[in-house]
Amino acid sequence: MSDSEDPRSARYRLGTTGVWLGSLAVVSARAGADAAAEIEQLGYGALWIGEAPTGKEAYTHSALLLAATSRIVVATGIANIWARDAWTTLAAAEGLGEAYPGRFLLGLGVSHAPLVQVRGHDYTKPLSAMRSYLDGLEQSRESYAGVPADPPVPVVLAALRSKMIKLARDRTAGAHPYLVIPEHTARTRQILGEGPLLAPEQAVLLQRDPVRARETAREYVKHYLELPNYTRNLLELGFDETDLSNGGSDRLVDALVAWGDAEQIAARVRAHHDAGADHVAIQPLGSTLDDQLQQLRELAPVLLS
Repeated sequence: MSDSEDPRSARYRLGTTGVWLGSLAVVSARAGADAAAEIEQLGYGALWIGEAPTGKEAYTHSALLLAATSRIVVATGIANIWARDAWTTLAAAEGLGEAYPGRFLLGLGVSHAPLVQVRGHDYTKPLSAMRSYLDGLEQSRESYAGVPADPPVPVVLAALRSKMIKLARDRTAGAHPYLVIPEHTARTRQILGEGPLLAPEQAVLLQRDPVRARETAREYVKHYLELPNYTRNLLELGFDETDLSNGGSDRLVDALVAWGDAEQIAARVRAHHDAGADHVAIQPLGSTLDDQLQQLRELAPVLLS
């Protein structure tokens, strides 16, 4: 039996398509619960949530969303390793995994220098920090006295470049790359090999007008162009400095955000799958949660059929 057919495997539980919805971190608990319940009802396999110093804490937030749903996997995309020590993370993951069997996935990441430095931490060696954090998870698991999660909670890493991807391959269940293109998915799958899980995020926008679509997409992209982790990765993928200036060239914006009608967006999601993704987490761009949910409603029949 393959992982995609085994009910205990992360591949089976996630399904092929999920939702990445960072906006849930700043809306009310009631609004978040209602949104999660609807996303589950629409048939998406997983709900990915982010973590920033200005929003909800990742594990508390996950518990709220798990309690509001009955089947969907809730995944952190990602929980910041600088926000808490590995022992706390292990205890939280085991607690959620035991209470909601097979429904929590732990995505971990080193975040970005500005978001780490504001917490008073040193970001000079993020790869070493992640390696040490994974060591801490293993050590704390050996000492954990609570009821263990069954099935075990899978761990994935936010991995963009080769060294972090290799660490994800060697030490965790796989990788969750963010702000990437299908070519990156293909490269990541080549490094990971066949076994580990690969679940990239893909920004999407149901907007057929090129001017309006690129205006919205550029507002999303330009924030990330201030973060070196993303810009280095984009340069490695063949973009140049002119693509990264003035909020991003049309070429860059079109590559990072799948816009158009539902069929055009579905084609981009398929491109990730064809490149080796097991699961694609779509992030609908919208000015409000209602806008995002409306796009998910319209996309569900095409993406989940």
